[in-house]
Amino acid sequence: MSSSCEGKSSWPELVGVQGETAAATIERENPLVNAQIVQEGSSVILNFDCTRVWVWVNEDGAVTRVPRTG
Repeated sequence: MSSSCEGKSSWPELVGVQGETAAATIERENPLVNAQIVQEGSSVILNFDCTRVWVWVNEDGAVTRVPRTG
């Protein structure tokens, strides 16, 4: 999907993990990105950015979508 971005770009194994843990894992596995935790239902900017990973979480703080660069 984001093959033009450097480093790991998708983390399907983090669905269900707590958001803070997922964000730390993402940034450790790809130091070129900034993982940003976002509550489900929130609005986010829609531009593509290789240095950004949205970490979508539910009301319990668990990751609900596969985090990806973009």
